Amino acid sequence: MKIRKLARLLLAVAPVLAGCKGFWDTPSGNSGGGGTASGKFYVLNQQTSEIAGFSFAAGATSLTSVTNSPYALGAIVPFSMAMSPNGGFLYLSSAAGIFVYSVNGSTGELTLLNTGGAIAADPAFTLAVDPSGGWLVEAVSGLSQVTAIPLDPTTGLLLNGGTPQRVNLPPTATAVQQVTTTRSGGTNSYVFVAMGTQGIATIPFNASSSGNPFGAVKTISPKNSGGGDLEVSVDLSRPVLYVGETAAVSGTSNTGGLRMFNIGANAALTEISGSPYSTGGVGPSAILPSTNYVYVSNKTVTGSNNGNITAFAITTVGTAYSLTAVASGTISAGVGTIGLAEDSKGTYILAVNFGGSPDLSAFTITSTGALKSYASPATGSDPVKAVSIVAAP
Repeated sequence: MKIRKLARLLLAVAPVLAGCKGFWDTPSGNSGGGGTASGKFYVLNQQTSEIAGFSFAAGATSLTSVTNSPYALGAIVPFSMAMSPNGGFLYLSSAAGIFVYSVNGSTGELTLLNTGGAIAADPAFTLAVDPSGGWLVEAVSGLSQVTAIPLDPTTGLLLNGGTPQRVNLPPTATAVQQVTTTRSGGTNSYVFVAMGTQGIATIPFNASSSGNPFGAVKTISPKNSGGGDLEVSVDLSRPVLYVGETAAVSGTSNTGGLRMFNIGANAALTEISGSPYSTGGVGPSAILPSTNYVYVSNKTVTGSNNGNITAFAITTVGTAYSLTAVASGTISAGVGTIGLAEDSKGTYILAVNFGGSPDLSAFTITSTGALKSYASPATGSDPVKAVSIVAAP
C-alpha cells in the first residue's frame, strides 16, 4: 500500500499487504493444513505474474514447493492476496479484477475457480475476508470507499443473488492503504481501514446482514502532522488494534511507529499509554500479531535499502495491555520488506522482500520472541518483485 493512485500502481511498485495470521478468535477448521506439516504459504510475484507456494514438512530443514507451484497468472498485473479464514480459498486481486482459487488441504495445490473468470471487476488494491467467509472486503486505490462482496462460504464464489455493498470514507481518503476485519462476530465485528495521511477508519460490520453490513464510519487522525497510516492489524485474542504509522516517533531518523488502541463498543478506539512504539524504520510495512508477540516490518531503514523486522512482547494485566521491545529483537530481512506471515504452529515467521536479497526470508521464533534466520529461498526467476504473502491456517 505504498502507492497513492491506481495509475501509479500500474506503473510503479505494488501494494504492501501482509498475510496476517489471526484476529480475535482463531478461525474454525483447518482445510489449509496438511497432517503434521507446519503450514503452507503463498507468495505473489508481481513482475513475473505468478503465485509461488511453499510448505514446511514435518521435520524438514527447509521450505519445499507445493504441488505444481509456481502458478502462472497470465497477462495480468497482480496486486495482492487474501486467504479465507478456514484456508479453503485464496483470493487474488489484479488490474483485471478479483479471482479465486481453491486450496487443497493436503497438498496445498491451487485450482482456479469460476471457469477462470474474475468474480468481480474491481482492481482491488487491498482485500480481506471476514470471519464468516461470507464477505470479501476490498478497496480500490483512488476511491474513497470500501466495498463488501457477498460470498458463498462453501464454494468461495459470489453468493447467488448477492449484491456488493459499499460505504463511503471521508472524501479526502483517496489513498486507502489497507483494509482488515476482526475475527469475532456479532456486535464486536469491525472493519478497519488505513487511509494514509487521512488516518484510520473504524466501521461496525454485521456479517449476517442481508443488506448493507457496514455501520457508521469513525476516523482517527495520524499522531503527528505529516504522518500517514499504512497498516492495520487486530490482535489474536485481545480487543486491540495495531496501526503502523510514519512520522509517529520524534527524536530519531527512523520515525516509524506502532500505535496500539483498545477497541471498545461501537468501534470506539482508545490509544494505550506508551503508544506509539518505535519500530526501528522509516515506516511500518506489515504487522503480524502472534500469541504473545507482535512483529512489525519496515520496508526501509534510514541510510539503507534493507528492511527489518522488530519484535515486541505483549503484556496483559487484567484489561490493560502494553508492549515491550524484545531484547535483540530487530533483524534484517531483505531489500524492501513488505509482508509477513506466521506458520500454523507458531514456529516460523516468513517475510517477503519487494527488492529481493532474498525474495523470501524465513525465521524461527526463539524462546524470547526474537527471530533467528532459517532459510532464504527464491520465489521465482529474479527479479520477481514479491508484493504479498498469505498463510493457510
